Amino acid sequence: MRNLAPTKTNLLKLKEELSFAELGKDLLDQKRGILVTELLALEDQAVSYEKSVKEALAKAFETLEDAVLAIGKLQVLSLSSAVNMDASIKLGQRKVMGVSLPVVDTAFTDRAPYFSALGADFRVDLAVKGFREALGLMGRFAELKVSITRLATETHKTIRKVNALEKIAIPELEQTISHIAGRLEESERDIFVLMKMVKDRLAAAETEA
Repeated sequence: MRNLAPTKTNLLKLKEELSFAELGKDLLDQKRGILVTELLALEDQAVSYEKSVKEALAKAFETLEDAVLAIGKLQVLSLSSAVNMDASIKLGQRKVMGVSLPVVDTAFTDRAPYFSALGADFRVDLAVKGFREALGLMGRFAELKVSITRLATETHKTIRKVNALEKIAIPELEQTISHIAGRLEESERDIFVLMKMVKDRLAAAETEA
């Protein structure tokens, strides 16, 4: 409880502060709900993308191994050096309740065919395609992981603020308001009794006169 003088001015200020604190708590509750909803949705997507990344990489490596078995490691290395492809990553952002989340756009500039059909193997093309697909998925997966981390951090901060208002600030204000209101009521009763006593004495004095 705050140590304040029991005045009507302080009582009004505390009631305004309590109203503001309750409004802040309601807004933070709404923010927490939105953040948690977004966080859960991204976590579900992240699980799905993690599985897709692992499957894409496993398939690409398997295809590459098949190509090595078919035409030899040296030939695969020779063909891989002829692959002419550029990869670019553009980073944007979006906001959820004031939290900046990354948006990763992975793009590829493909200049196929990389080599002549003579001495090549279709498995090499499949491996290139598989690794390109895996890289695209990894970009999105990285976006999700960073977004989840930032949302989780902001959610924890919001929860702490809500708890501080709900368990400390608001109860303290309510207790102080109740104490001051009680003191003011007690003071008003004392003044009323005193005024009645004065009035009775004045009336008695007039009667005697």
